[in-house]
Amino acid sequence: MTINCKGTLVDLSTPKVMGILNITPDSFFDGGKYKNETDILNQVEKMLLEGATFIDVGAYSSRPGAKHIAQEIELQRIVPVINLLIKNFPEIIISVDTFRSKVAQETIKAGAAIVNDISGGKMDDNMFATVANLQVPYILMHMLGTPQNMQKNPVYKDVTQEIISFFAAQIHKLHQLKLNDVIIDVGFGFGKTIHHNFEILKNLSLFKNLDAPILAGISRKSMLYKTLDISAQEALNATTSANTIALLNGANILRVHDVKEAVEAVKIVKQIL
Repeated sequence: MTINCKGTLVDLSTPKVMGILNITPDSFFDGGKYKNETDILNQVEKMLLEGATFIDVGAYSSRPGAKHIAQEIELQRIVPVINLLIKNFPEIIISVDTFRSKVAQETIKAGAAIVNDISGGKMDDNMFATVANLQVPYILMHMLGTPQNMQKNPVYKDVTQEIISFFAAQIHKLHQLKLNDVIIDVGFGFGKTIHHNFEILKNLSLFKNLDAPILAGISRKSMLYKTLDISAQEALNATTSANTIALLNGANILRVHDVKEAVEAVKIVKQIL
């Protein structure tokens, strides 16, 4: 199970870790933390040294109820950061967290390698054609609604089956466009109740039937800290527990704020798989 990142083949049969770099002022956990070049470079260097295979850069906050920003602002925020990272870490594999095809186009041109779309192609009709044309790995995430309304009142008859059906339909479209490297992300916390999230985590192995690598993004999310009645800042231990369950149920990539702990979880789980 390999994906081609700008000519580098990454083998996902051993799970990999994706470190999160939010360059947004209002992300739920680390919003506004990385304001200047030094902060950004220090954080990315730390994540790479701790064992991150990918760095996921996001300039649009998708936390529940986040403010919608214009495409121009997203581009102004993100392209200089991609340039900065490529200049300082030439071997880096950058994933870009965007649902806009224009942002995908510009950031791949600047040196990013992967497009990570929270909307699974639902918020920009040109996204599928764009990633197929670029021939880059594409992370297809499931979200009910938009970041602005997704947590208002998410309802499913059978959450696992409905998300599997969504993925099957979207993967089919991408394969018809001759895009090979599709990674699925069930979208923990994106239009799901706490109960839905744990249901999906429990059933994660069923998504392996789609024959695509699975990314799990549970890091410090409200499904964990609300369950334990703590803050996102206090949810590292809960994150490691949830990541371990995800790995045991077939996750190939962990998308996290805390790389060292996720890499350790992968090493421990590897011993028994």
